[in-house]
Amino acid sequence: MNNTSGSEAMKVSVVSIIVNLLLSVLKLIAGIFAASGAMVSDAVHSASDVFSTFVVMIGITLADKKPDKEHPYGHERLECVAAVILAIVLAATGLGIGWEGIKNITGQNEAPLETPGLLALIAAVVSVAVKEVMYHYTANVAKKINSDALMADAWHHRSDALSSVGSFAGILGARLGYPILDPVASVLICVFIEKAAFEIFRDAVNKMIDRSCPDETVDAMKKVILEQDGVIGIDDLKTRLFGARIYVEAEIVMSAEKTLVEAHDTAEMVHAAIEREFPDVKHCMVHVNPDI
Repeated sequence: MNNTSGSEAMKVSVVSIIVNLLLSVLKLIAGIFAASGAMVSDAVHSASDVFSTFVVMIGITLADKKPDKEHPYGHERLECVAAVILAIVLAATGLGIGWEGIKNITGQNEAPLETPGLLALIAAVVSVAVKEVMYHYTANVAKKINSDALMADAWHHRSDALSSVGSFAGILGARLGYPILDPVASVLICVFIEKAAFEIFRDAVNKMIDRSCPDETVDAMKKVILEQDGVIGIDDLKTRLFGARIYVEAEIVMSAEKTLVEAHDTAEMVHAAIEREFPDVKHCMVHVNPDI
């Protein structure tokens, strides 16, 4: 991640912290004055997202550190570690929402449900709108700078929006005389959150175990290599994901009649073309084989 990407990620994280703190206060006030336990729980959920954003900021900062003697290949995988932590937190949040819903459906929670006031309903609508906007804002930046941790934080925004949808359904259902809608919505929300957490976790782990790039990326790299003057074939092309960055090892074929200087110049052209056409490539090593 370059300095510009890092600053963009930090800007998004600061905005996330401010929005979550403001929403937490709004929901808490609405929950207390409108007698809505669901809204108070939603306020706690928003407050917990502040912790998640701090994890993102720490992960991005550490991943942006330059290579050193102990870590000659850099620290990009630390961002994947942050994404894994956030996936676990997201999964735990979803399970908590789902478990409370199941307990309410099965009657394990014996506390009577108070009819919440209109203020709680308004707060739920505001929360859904704001958090959905934050999801798209954060996700767009995450895709732009290829940040797993920031994408995980984007899904935290969406999980909060889904949680607020559940709160809205529960509050509206209670006001209309159908309180069962609240726990049913909570269980459905749990399923969506767990799916998102699993996908974030799987993607982060794949980038931590040197998985190769998708076939379409490898094919595009081969096309770029074969377009360089002097290259008549490719014996091997290996790629591996290192955090959000890519390492490439290419074995190209050149005429055995070429001089060492010509072979070196062609290898340099291949190296430069790969790093130019694929910005996520951190390092490209090119080996030349003679056509014999």
